[in-house]
Amino acid sequence: MLQGVKCCLLALLIGLSLPAFAALDLNSATAEQLAEQLQGVGMTKAQEIVRYRQDNGPFVSVDQLVEVKGIGAILLEKNRQLLTVEQPTETK
Repeated sequence: MLQGVKCCLLALLIGLSLPAFAALDLNSATAEQLAEQLQGVGMTKAQEIVRYRQDNGPFVSVDQLVEVKGIGAILLEKNRQLLTVEQPTETK
């Protein structure tokens, strides 16, 4: 019984020590957030992502990121797990 409690406590401590993961939303992230959190994306590419979003509307999927100037399939794959696309809620 005591060994089971120790095991559960150890698992809890390990879980608490892991960093929290929150995917970066392509439809709301700032250029600064994109440049800081994505691999291979500096401020110039991050600004292109934001400009694309402003010119073309919200991203429909993460795959659409390759339509941004300077973003290719390899760069997308490096960052895919860090990204999400939330559809903006309409306000009346």
